[in-house]
Amino acid sequence: VVENEIQARIDSIFSNLERLEILSSKEPPNKRQNAKLRVDQLKYDAQHLQTALRNFQHRRYVREQQERQREELLARTFTTNDSDTTIPIDETLQFNESLQNAHRGMDDLIGSGTNILQGLRDQRVTLKGTHKKILDVANMLGLSNTVMRLIEKRAFQDKYFMIGGMILTCVIMFLVVQYLT
Repeated sequence: VVENEIQARIDSIFSNLERLEILSSKEPPNKRQNAKLRVDQLKYDAQHLQTALRNFQHRRYVREQQERQREELLARTFTTNDSDTTIPIDETLQFNESLQNAHRGMDDLIGSGTNILQGLRDQRVTLKGTHKKILDVANMLGLSNTVMRLIEKRAFQDKYFMIGGMILTCVIMFLVVQYLT
């Protein structure tokens, strides 16, 4: 009864905290931060109370279960060659099975972590190769740019040679026509 009453009060605390949170958002901006901090502190305290209640209930449940099992063992009468002299060890078997499952789960977790790590290493190698190729292309483009500048400079010079040659040819043709006629 007391536990239910405590749980009901904790629930009412949480509902009041929700209303406080709504009200704290309506505070003026200069007080809002402080109000929100106080509400968060109250929530934190209420959660600790909730956890303490659950821990108390769990301990009480375990204690009652142990007392029940003790009473069953003490009430049992053992006789020689009785076929009902076995002690139930289901809890131990379940505990052992849980440990084995946890062990398998950890092995799976370590295996998946190893696979992820290997995948990251493979990606690193791939990215290094890609980075090297990009640098090679950039170097080749740098070389190509230099070659293109030289070609453009040469074409520019060749244009002047061609114009100069055409003018020289026209002058020679004019002189030949002038002196020969």
